Amino acid sequence: MRDEIITGLDVGSTTIRIVVGQKIVDSNNEEKLHIIGVAETSAEGISKGVIVSIDDAVSSISSCLEKAERMAGVPIEQAYVGISGSHILSQGSKGVIAVSKANGEINEDDIERVIEAAQAVATPPNYEILHVIPRNFTVDNQMGIKDPLGMTGVRLEVEAQIIQGLSSQVKNLTKTIYRTGVDIEDLVLAVLAAAESVLSKRQKELGVALVNIGGSTTSLVVLEEGDVLHTSILPIGGGHITSDVAIGLRTSIDVAEKVKIEYGSAVPNNINKKDEINLAEFSSGDESTVSRKHVAEIIEARLEEIFELVDRDLKKINRSGLLPAGVVLTGGGARLEGIVEVAKKKFRLPASIGYPTEMASAIEKVNDPIFSAALGLVIWGSQLHTGRKRLGLPRFSSVEEVTSKMKKWFKSLIP
Repeated sequence: MRDEIITGLDVGSTTIRIVVGQKIVDSNNEEKLHIIGVAETSAEGISKGVIVSIDDAVSSISSCLEKAERMAGVPIEQAYVGISGSHILSQGSKGVIAVSKANGEINEDDIERVIEAAQAVATPPNYEILHVIPRNFTVDNQMGIKDPLGMTGVRLEVEAQIIQGLSSQVKNLTKTIYRTGVDIEDLVLAVLAAAESVLSKRQKELGVALVNIGGSTTSLVVLEEGDVLHTSILPIGGGHITSDVAIGLRTSIDVAEKVKIEYGSAVPNNINKKDEINLAEFSSGDESTVSRKHVAEIIEARLEEIFELVDRDLKKINRSGLLPAGVVLTGGGARLEGIVEVAKKKFRLPASIGYPTEMASAIEKVNDPIFSAALGLVIWGSQLHTGRKRLGLPRFSSVEEVTSKMKKWFKSLIP
């Protein structure tokens, strides 16, 4: 039973979210993933996806774990943890090897060796590899092979995407999680996990950009032909929209956040000039009224800036305006009214809100863009548990070495 519990822990800049899933065999003898627990708490000690105070972060994560355990009715001992932050780098790499068997048949060892060869890129100092994602393989000049296992050839090449994180930030995150008493099953880039929960296989094949708008960061992943083409994390998010509203209305951040959630819109043209918001309903000491159209103009300006930065990233990889499945928006920032219209205009592509798909759960709360990353981590974990060959996203994580060392060190401290 305990092995069948899979936990996804999404450590965000403003909120920590946990989703607990359980594998259940249904009447048709098929394994299904069922969500049995969901929890969220506001994040302390975390800024822009990076730990800035370990003690504060430990207490925030611990209280979220307690809530999730109470709801799921099981203790949480291990978790798949989402990592984010603007320190994450992504770059392409190639690996080449000679096939080892005399008859030229490619086996799993050859595939692992060629992926290791691709890891031998010049990593910047103090960075470590989080994921090596093979895009496609080449066997003796035959290009575009997805899975070369069992094929025959002399020379095997791989094109891979390498995702790296700053060592100190990775270690701070792992240290924080271990201090809550939870073991880390794997560290996964949060936006890759979100792609697992909100994108369909067809979208990944056609070409799609997933934009995850968080509190302090906006993450982007571009997929085409089922492969990860590009990932990046921009240090700007929904919190910046709130700050702009606070400055524009000369009010507090808390009031600005409430105004944004209740009356915020990204399309000022749809709002009557006479529509007004009385700030007294959010703050008893503030009697002023503000124009709703003015609030929408502030939100639209900052949203356009965020999308402009994302589009600049798409231009770097020659995909600006060229993704047939368009742009999918997810995360807390995606819940803004009118955001899809702004995205369509700015990206010149189809746009939609990414809701988690095909998930069995009695908990209505989980079908929300804000839980896409935490839910994606559970799906990621369930696919590793079944040993299913994950399309272009196998588990090649150098984080395991760091975490196993830290595990021993923590166990030696516990009396």
